[in-house]
Amino acid sequence: MTKPIPSLNALRAFVSVGKHRNLKAAADELFVTSSALSHQIRNLETTLDVQLFHRSKIGLSLTQAGQLIHSDLSDAFKQISQAISKLDQQPHDELLNVSMLSTFAMRWFIPRLSDFQKLHAGIEVRISTSIAQVDFSREDMDCAIRSGRGHWPGLHAEYLFTETFTPVCSPELAKSMKTPKDIEQYTLLHARLRPDDWQVWLNAVGAGAIQPLHEQIFETRNFAIQAAVDGVGIAMIDPSLITKEIKAGRLVMPFPKTLADETAYYLVYPDKHASLSRIQIFQSWLLAQINSYSHKTTS
Repeated sequence: MTKPIPSLNALRAFVSVGKHRNLKAAADELFVTSSALSHQIRNLETTLDVQLFHRSKIGLSLTQAGQLIHSDLSDAFKQISQAISKLDQQPHDELLNVSMLSTFAMRWFIPRLSDFQKLHAGIEVRISTSIAQVDFSREDMDCAIRSGRGHWPGLHAEYLFTETFTPVCSPELAKSMKTPKDIEQYTLLHARLRPDDWQVWLNAVGAGAIQPLHEQIFETRNFAIQAAVDGVGIAMIDPSLITKEIKAGRLVMPFPKTLADETAYYLVYPDKHASLSRIQIFQSWLLAQINSYSHKTTS
């Protein structure tokens, strides 16, 4: 049975408790009871199958796993809060509900959201994250950004860009990597929903089967990216998801080989939504963002 992606409420609870290191202070911040907050944290640990806090008589402290994700999640919620505060300053004529994968939302979409709001202040974008395909007949969603092959019966699928993948790691780890075979000296970082990426890439560069020092599986690519930034090992990631980390020098691509996946990102919506102005505006903006990114990477 597939484990569910943690809810944003659970992740927000984790960020607050990690900041205060105290359940009562975090509960006051979130306007919930300490008991409810404790229950949320334990459910999150169960979902992720990892201990996030050390518990003692003097309080709480983050475990190594908790430290690994706390800073990144804290920054993500700050970005969301800043984006939402901008929306509150403007009157909104229309609401656009969009579903997407959590890693895509945090790594690709949210860093660009402020640009959309500057251009289209009259449209409020509300993001829902899920790995499940949207049932537009039952859910209050206008559109979704999904990864696949572009074939969803009854839905319009607007091609955005093809997914690619290549090894990424910290600059320190990259120093001693000369050939793909050197990868077996390190920990390979996997995302649970993309278990084959590493072997596909290794086969493509002629490395075949290797025996890595260790392998670590994460629930999402977002966790694998943060682990790579912190030097835990080498992740197999789409470069479009880590533009900030590459630009800042926190991650590098030690080998030139980047593979195009068989899947791509699409903007998906029911045919009957095609005439909605907010959908047309959103689609045009997405395509402009992608064209801009493509131009920068090829120039």
